[in-house]
Amino acid sequence: MLPPIVSPEWFAEHRDEVVVADVRWYLDGRSGREAHEAGHIPGAVFVDLDAWLAAPATREDGRHPLPDPAVFAMGLGALGIGDEDAVVAYDDAGGVIAARLVWMLRAVGYDAALLDGGLDAWVASNGRDALDTGPVPTRPRSLSTRAWPAEKLADLDEVSRASADHGPVLIDARAPERFRGDEEPVDARAGHIPGAVNLPTRDHVGPDGLHLAPEVLRERFAAAGAAEREVIAYCGSGVTACHTLLALEHAGLPAGRLYAGSWSQYAAAAHLPVATGE
Repeated sequence: MLPPIVSPEWFAEHRDEVVVADVRWYLDGRSGREAHEAGHIPGAVFVDLDAWLAAPATREDGRHPLPDPAVFAMGLGALGIGDEDAVVAYDDAGGVIAARLVWMLRAVGYDAALLDGGLDAWVASNGRDALDTGPVPTRPRSLSTRAWPAEKLADLDEVSRASADHGPVLIDARAPERFRGDEEPVDARAGHIPGAVNLPTRDHVGPDGLHLAPEVLRERFAAAGAAEREVIAYCGSGVTACHTLLALEHAGLPAGRLYAGSWSQYAAAAHLPVATGE
C-alpha cells in the first residue's frame, strides 16, 4: 500500500507503474479541465471533481456531498482506473484538491497517494516544456463499487454534539478569516462549529510547496489536541478536509474521520449554533 503522500523523487522512479490523476478544481470558477488541457503531466487523466468526486449540491447535504459509490466507480473506471491500479494524484494547490480523490480511494481500500509538491514540483524537475496538452486518451477499466465506510465518516448530528460531549477533536481546515467569521464568500452563515479548532490545511505545506516533515505535522496536530483524541475534519464542503486527514496519516497519527457535509451543510441548518472569533 502506498503511503498517503509520495515524494517527487519516488514519482520519477515509479511513474510508469501508477495511474496519474490531475484533479485541478477552482473555487473561483476557473475550469480545471481547461487547465489540464493547457498543460499536464504526460499521461495524466483529468478527474472532474464535480462529476465523479461529489454528488450534486443541496442545501441539506452541502456543496460537495460524497457521490453514490456506483457513480464514483463508473467515472473512474471510464478514465482507466481499475481494481488493481495504484493512483497518484496531483493539483496545483498544494494537494488540497487532489486529496479528495486520494482519500476516497484509500477509504474504500484502493491504493492511492498524493504527489508531494504537485504540478509545480514536477515542472521544477522536468520543465514546463515537458508538459503535455490536450485531452488524454483513456482505456476504460473495471473499478468495483464499494460503499463508503461509516466508520470513516461523521454526520451532522455527531459534529453538532462534539463540543458538548468533549468527544472527538473537530478540526476546521479552512482559512483563519473564514473560521473566525470575518468573511464567508459561499456558505449560508459565517463562523465555525462551536468547539472546533482551526488548523488550516494549506499550512501543512511549506513555502517550497512540499509537505512539512512528519514530526512537524505531529507537533501541530498535538497542539490541537489530536494526539490524545480522535479527529473529525471538516472544511467548507468536505474537499480540503481530506487533505487534513492525509496529513494526519502522514504524521503517523491515527486516522481521522471526514465530516463530508462540512460547513456548507452545518451553516445551512439554521437551528444550530455558530461560533465566531478565534
